[in-house]
Order: sequence, then C-alpha cells, then structure tokens
Amino acid sequence: MSYPQTYYKDTIADPKVRPVLSGTTECDTVIVGGGLAGLTTALQLARAGQSVIVLEAESVGFGASGRNGGFVSPGFAAGGDNIARMAGPDAARQIHRLSIEGVDFVRDTIDALKIDSAKMQPGITGVLRYDDGDSLKAHAEAMRENYGYELEYRDTEQVRSVLKSSRYFQGLRDPNAFHIHPLNYLRGVAAEIERLGGRIYEGSAATDAALHGAEKTIGTAGGRLKARHVVFTTGGYTGTLNGRLKRSFLPIATYVMLSEEAPDLIRTAIATTDAIGDNRRAGDYYRLVEGGKRVLWGGRITTRAASPVALAAELRREMTGTYPQLKDLKTELAWSGLMSYARHLMPQIGEMQPGVWHCTAFGGHGLNTTAIGGKLVAEGILGQSDRYKLFRPFGLVWAGSYAGLAVAQLTYWKLQAQDWWRERAA
Repeated sequence: MSYPQTYYKDTIADPKVRPVLSGTTECDTVIVGGGLAGLTTALQLARAGQSVIVLEAESVGFGASGRNGGFVSPGFAAGGDNIARMAGPDAARQIHRLSIEGVDFVRDTIDALKIDSAKMQPGITGVLRYDDGDSLKAHAEAMRENYGYELEYRDTEQVRSVLKSSRYFQGLRDPNAFHIHPLNYLRGVAAEIERLGGRIYEGSAATDAALHGAEKTIGTAGGRLKARHVVFTTGGYTGTLNGRLKRSFLPIATYVMLSEEAPDLIRTAIATTDAIGDNRRAGDYYRLVEGGKRVLWGGRITTRAASPVALAAELRREMTGTYPQLKDLKTELAWSGLMSYARHLMPQIGEMQPGVWHCTAFGGHGLNTTAIGGKLVAEGILGQSDRYKLFRPFGLVWAGSYAGLAVAQLTYWKLQAQDWWRERAA
C-alpha cells in the first residue's frame, strides 16, 4: 500500500489493495480523488442507485483525509462573523447548520455501517490560553439560542483538573462532537461503496480530461472513463489536470506526532478521553489513543512540508511547553499532510460547468465539512436539492500561487506573534 508512515497506516483494519484502472469503462459519475469528500459523494450516489467510479492516484485516504487529527466537530475555518459578512446572516446560519449535519452524517455512517475500527470517542473540549470566561459563556448562549446546540462551560479549575497545565484557563466541551480513526472510517465507507456496486481504482491518477459536451472523458495511464458527471475532490494534492481548481486554493502542510506508550506518565498531564484544541489561530490539537496509552498531538502549519525530524521537534516543544511533566515522553512517529485552503477560508463546493463538480478546500475542518460537501454535491447531481448553492459566495477565486503561499506564511507568523502577546498579557 502506498500510504506514508503514520499511526493510522500502522493500525489499519482493512489491508485490501484495490485494482488499477485498465481499458475503457462507462458510468454515471466519475469522482477524481479517494478522500473524505470523494468517498462521501460516491457513497450517496451509490445509495441512490447510480453507477459510480472513484479514481485515486495512490490509495484510499492517502492525503490529509487519512492523516489528520480525527476531530469531528461543527464549524469552518472562516468563522461565523466572516461567513455572515460574505454570505449574509441568514445564509450563514444555514451554512452552520450544514456543518452540524455533517457531524451527524459521520456518526450515523459509522453506526449504520458498523465501522467499529473507527473507534469513535465522544467529546471535544476547546480551551483558552488566556483568562476570558465571559466570551465562552456568550458563545455557548448564542449557540443555544441560534441552533439549539448545547455546549458545556468549564471554569479554570474544572479545566485544570483534567488538563494539568497552567497554560489553560476556561473551556467549552462539545458533547455532540467526537474523534475517530479517520483512515479506518474512510476504508469502511469505501467497502460500502463497493458493496453497493461502485468501483474504486487505486494507483490510477487522472492524466487528462475532456469535460465539454454531454459525455465527459477522464483518462489514466491505463484506461479511460466516460460519464455524464465528473466530480473533482483532490484537495491539497490537486495536480494540473484542472487548472482552474488548482489555482483556487493553497496547499498548506500541517503536522502530527505520536508518542511512545507511557500511560502512567501521560495521566500526570492529561486525564480525559476528550480530544482537546486550544484557541490559537493555528493552535495545538491532541487526543489520547489506544485507551490512553499514547498521545497523538498535532499543530503548526507551513506552506511546505518539513522533514519528520524537524516537525517532531517543533511539536515536542509545543507539547512540553504546555505540559512540562511530559518532557521525558518520547516521540515514536511524526508525519505531515497537505490541506487545501481557499483565500476566503471556506470550502469550495459547486458545479463549475454543466456536469463538472468540485468539492474541496476544507482548510483543516474536513471531517465534518467534507461529509456535508459530498452529500450536497450528490444531491445536486441527483436533482434532489440545490443546497450546494449556499456556497456560491465562496467561489473558485485565484489564491495567489507562490505569492499567495508567501502571504499565507507571513500571515501565520503574524498571528502567532499576536497569540504570544495575548497570552503574555494574561
């Protein structure tokens, strides 16, 4: 299997290797990209009786979809105020409800397909690194009033009783959110697509495309596919096949590391099964795995991936800066993955021309938003709804290429500095 060396690869439940495309085949819809967005779209189309083929250049979940922190919670990278400014208050509320629906979709899919290997664990807590409980109480009240969505407030004493760090103050616990093994979830979805008659070809990168006219054609090194609809869901690993799509977002690297097995030491710092995220712009996120035996810790973003040794050192500094008692906890493994960020920080979901769809740029919030994105694209293809049009304000705008990457990196450093000053003042 062509997966990078990650914790998820090492604990994969289904080692099945799928075939490479050969020859010429016809179907209703071709999906280019076997990550979270592509497989969700394929699942919904297959459930509706369409003939579906997924092309994956490597293996199912090879990219960020199978390498991420495993957090499933509502929301978008852009934030509610920015979404309201771009799309209007009413649309912003509808869009946020979609993100909640995405969380429910992932949970329901795990339950319906009995994907026990996804190891679903309820609870995600967001914590502040400065003292401002009033802002969290106000946010919890707004979520309750606007969406009927309950968040549980935690004061500083409650937070520090389970997260034994002086860096943390108040927090909000989301009991509806959860965390999972994302690669096993994806492979469980892939198995269901195939059970329903869909086909998935691995090691089958799309190399050329003819997208005008009623019949679309996608070519690979060994075969060709003809279909009425094509869906591009390639995220941070998008190549030059669709230039308009590639120009519309930036590939941004994020990092994850896995600790050695040391449950007694870990308990001196982290005494909760919740996944944890802090409030910095590109903050830390982490959770215990294997029943508390190890810590999976993620964070940092850069415009190009660093070496595993360098990224492990960066993440260790973050971890021990938060939990000095974990200074002797060794790192066993570290890896990176490429996310896709649009300039407006929102997913790009829609139909770029008749019969040609896109579902990408989830910007670090992919496990719930790819689910709803794939569902909306499938509804659009099937003529069931036009809910995908809610994302029209967030189009395929040019992301700035190399200049955009430079600006993104400088912006990140600026935000880091602002976080540092804010925490220092606390």
